[in-house]
Amino acid sequence: MPRLLPRLLRRLPAVLAVSAGALLTGCGGPTPAAPPNFLVIVADDLGYTDIGAFGGEIRTPHLDDLAASGLRFTSFYTSATCSPTRAMLLSGVDHHRAGLGGMASLMGEDLAGRVGYEGFLNEHVHHLPAVLREAGYHTSIAGKWHLGQAEDQAPPARGFDRSFVLLPGAASHFEDAAPVDLLDEIRYREDGAFVDALPEGFYSTRFHTDRLMDYIGEAVEQEKPFFALGTYTAPHWPLQAPDEFLDLYAGRYDGGWEELARSRIDGAKRAGVIPADVEAPALPAYARAWSDLGPEAQRVEARKMEIYAAMVERLDHHIGRLVAFLEERGLLENTMILFFSDNGPAGEDVTGLPGNDVFLRETFDFSYERMGRMGSFVWYGPEWAQAASAPYRYFKQFNHEGGIRVPGFAVVPERLRGRLPGAVSGAFVQVIDLFPTLVEAAGAALPPAEPGVAPPTGRSFLPLLTGDSDEGHPEPVAGWELFGRRAYREGAWKIVWLAPPLGEGAWALYNLDDDPGELRDLAGERRDVLARLLEGWDRYVEANGVIVVEDDRAFGQPVPLR
Repeated sequence: MPRLLPRLLRRLPAVLAVSAGALLTGCGGPTPAAPPNFLVIVADDLGYTDIGAFGGEIRTPHLDDLAASGLRFTSFYTSATCSPTRAMLLSGVDHHRAGLGGMASLMGEDLAGRVGYEGFLNEHVHHLPAVLREAGYHTSIAGKWHLGQAEDQAPPARGFDRSFVLLPGAASHFEDAAPVDLLDEIRYREDGAFVDALPEGFYSTRFHTDRLMDYIGEAVEQEKPFFALGTYTAPHWPLQAPDEFLDLYAGRYDGGWEELARSRIDGAKRAGVIPADVEAPALPAYARAWSDLGPEAQRVEARKMEIYAAMVERLDHHIGRLVAFLEERGLLENTMILFFSDNGPAGEDVTGLPGNDVFLRETFDFSYERMGRMGSFVWYGPEWAQAASAPYRYFKQFNHEGGIRVPGFAVVPERLRGRLPGAVSGAFVQVIDLFPTLVEAAGAALPPAEPGVAPPTGRSFLPLLTGDSDEGHPEPVAGWELFGRRAYREGAWKIVWLAPPLGEGAWALYNLDDDPGELRDLAGERRDVLARLLEGWDRYVEANGVIVVEDDRAFGQPVPLR
């Protein structure tokens, strides 16, 4: 596919509009502007610097061109894991209100089933696809669901016209659809019905792209604008790619994770997505030094990262196919595209899931020769994940920056754009903000208040996309809680609570303007700021029905080595 940026820059807009739904004047008199289409792409466990537009070495030309033709966000925030983020995207509220106060299979008997902890996207919130469908949109999803397995919790019950989804959090990426834990029965649903068998040659990233193109084609046939949600399952473990792509990065990571972290930080600085003076963090307490590994261990660890990189490159390839499909059908010029990861990179040890220490070894082939192929199981661990988060601290499951600050960008139709392509914004944007943003861009109205249904609390950042404002939230104010781990932020100040052994079991205080890597705890020096943020934390807990637990319920976390 030809490079996208030159094509976008050569466009000659036929009309201009200051906002969605405005009246456009043509030679025949005032005519209503066509509602924009929406393509929202969510990657699974993608690291902050994994794509070239954010400083990475993995070949992602299509994503890089899209990012260069739009607006990159350097402060885009999600939850620390996947299903809470997806619940926030589709409801516009904190995940504790939407039914995913914790991960469905990992909440514990004391939380499971309580209000906000139902383990599925509940009916106490509005659902974005239903709102857009009411506004005349064709709505579709292909990829990961992870928001409920029952028929009345499936995508059709939440407003999607068409859907092909993986119900649990992960599975083999090939047609065997092998389960990866003992918590969920692996099943796919298509338009609400169980899929008995996947077609021969199935590979998740390719197939989900094909389905999205089919669904968008149906919208065109019905002469409707579309909301298409691509919730890709790459690059989530198990790390797998078709055989012909497994050696694309052979030898590239033989220098180890410290070398990768340094190159990623340098690349992110050149890309303008981290401060030029940010500190490179020291090797974390849980991390092994690459030089301490023997040759065979290094060979295995480098292979893990090679397979991961191949998965990311294939994700980019198929997103490129999707964008080319839109352009060939004349849809690209009226399609708003948003891309982001659902959380930070996955550094957990998957054997930490209940029973997985035995189940995985009995189910999969762990030989070096089979790594990345059907029947194998590979995850890449905390050291590679930390390199993908650098300079931010930690990764998926943590409410430190590396777990919740993700790569994201938006490409806006020419008739709505008020800023030059290639802009970078540090405005604070949250995943709950997509709900009101897309509704406003569609020219629709937010749902009216209903008894027992939480209204969207996100804030539209459409003015940021159209150039009418340089801010998402004028002052960042947000809270996070998951697995008993806690964080709260006001402006540059952020407090984080993490139980031992990785934390102190006490609140730490950081100034993100001076210390984005959360390396210097100022709780003892600025007790006034700590007290103020603790009051804000209490307000967040009360407003969102958070049930605070004292024990750490995350799985597969690294153990300090020193």
